[in-house]
Amino acid sequence: MTGLKLLYVEDEPDIRTITRLTLSNIGGHEVIEAASGPEALSLLRNQVPDMILLDVMMPVMNGPETFRRMREMPSVRNVPVVFMTAKVQTREIEEYMKMGAIGVIAKPFDPMTLCQEISNLWQATQAQSKKAG
Repeated sequence: MTGLKLLYVEDEPDIRTITRLTLSNIGGHEVIEAASGPEALSLLRNQVPDMILLDVMMPVMNGPETFRRMREMPSVRNVPVVFMTAKVQTREIEEYMKMGAIGVIAKPFDPMTLCQEISNLWQATQAQSKKAG
């Protein structure tokens, strides 16, 4: 798989840095970073990533609200979204999936397996779109 263009939305600078380094250096992905939901929405006005990785718990605008607003933007309405969160109770995961997320990655995540998790989710999404199309 060639590198994807990923938008990573995370309010914690240290987590953003570790994730960016992992995804770019190990996975070969282009990573666009946003520190908040409003910043992500602003970035999405000018570019369309292949996939969006979205933190759930953020100040100002949380992940689910950011996700809802993204779905109102025609250019990114169909971009796959993965929630990355420590809130991984079954009920919470079901809620994220009902919203339309393609997956949930538990935090803290393992940097050594993160790229493979992203790759698996991407491949499943591509297989699903081929079936639908």
